[in-house]
Amino acid sequence: MKQKVVVGMSGGVDSSVAAYLLKEQGYDVIGVTMQIWQDEEEEARSASGGCCGLSAVDDARRVAEHLKIPYYVMNFKEEFKRNVIDYFVEEYLRGRTPNPCIACNRYVKWESLLKRSLAIGADYIATGHYARIDRLENGRYAIRNSVTAAKDQTYALYNLTQEQLSHTLMPVGEYHKEEIRKIAQEAGLPVAFKPDSQEICFVPDNDYAAFIDREAGERVPGPGNFVDRDGNVLGRHKGITHYTVGQRKGLEIAMGRRIFVTEIRPDTGEVILGENEDVFTDTVLCDRVNYMAMPELTEPLRVLAKIRYNHGGEYGVLEKQSGGRILCRFERKVRASTPGQAIVFYQGEHVLGGGTIL
Repeated sequence: MKQKVVVGMSGGVDSSVAAYLLKEQGYDVIGVTMQIWQDEEEEARSASGGCCGLSAVDDARRVAEHLKIPYYVMNFKEEFKRNVIDYFVEEYLRGRTPNPCIACNRYVKWESLLKRSLAIGADYIATGHYARIDRLENGRYAIRNSVTAAKDQTYALYNLTQEQLSHTLMPVGEYHKEEIRKIAQEAGLPVAFKPDSQEICFVPDNDYAAFIDREAGERVPGPGNFVDRDGNVLGRHKGITHYTVGQRKGLEIAMGRRIFVTEIRPDTGEVILGENEDVFTDTVLCDRVNYMAMPELTEPLRVLAKIRYNHGGEYGVLEKQSGGRILCRFERKVRASTPGQAIVFYQGEHVLGGGTIL
């Protein structure tokens, strides 16, 4: 009897090829697009692109018909609103910079989709992520780098659980992007040359502050002071939700030299400005740690750590702290360690785990 796999189909070339490859490998494949848009206006805004808009449904359905596999649209609006949008807004209100894709992966694309897929008799779910999954000698599952560093998506997957990984397939991680497009073309998939989406799917215009203003309403923090690290007032800012650590552009304050956001203080509404060197640090503390390749940290451990999606990574030593937190002491300073973002630990090609930067 064939094993059944539910493929999360975004309408893009990667997830479409994932479905094709798994069917070729002999799986009983079902295509599913996750409906997460919140209202008709957003549905219309997303119609031209993104991983979750109307075009996602149209394109995914066309691919499913071409592959002759069953296809469904599943409603995850409530789960997405609670775990991604609300989280995104609350973090910005706290002066932090969240990564909504990590939250979406853990709680919507995996937790919610996997639960529903297992309920209908599926053995696995699958996605078009550029990553691989290994079962290690210690018995644990771990995300492994894809074969292409240019498209590697392991950073955004560090928060998946052992249960989730044990029921997940990621066939695209064995290929380069050019190979995926070639496979799609040769298989006659109608999305072979569809461009990749770049923006956060629920903020298609990339205006985060305007989105937060709409969602938070009266709770949006108003203007406040730009100050230096000694507390001297330098000018006025538009509100803390407009800024992130390391930011230089869009500050709209003339200082006669390049200045950067070095800290955001939600309690006082202050945005601290400083020099470029003030944005560098050799220690990063994190909490909400998810262990992947190892069950837990018991003694200092040297790792490669990334502090943002497109960070190449730096070597450092992990040290366990009170309350389950982890401190990473970097061998070379890293730039713009941003509260709310993830720090992800690697050893070799595998993800050891990661946490949320404090």
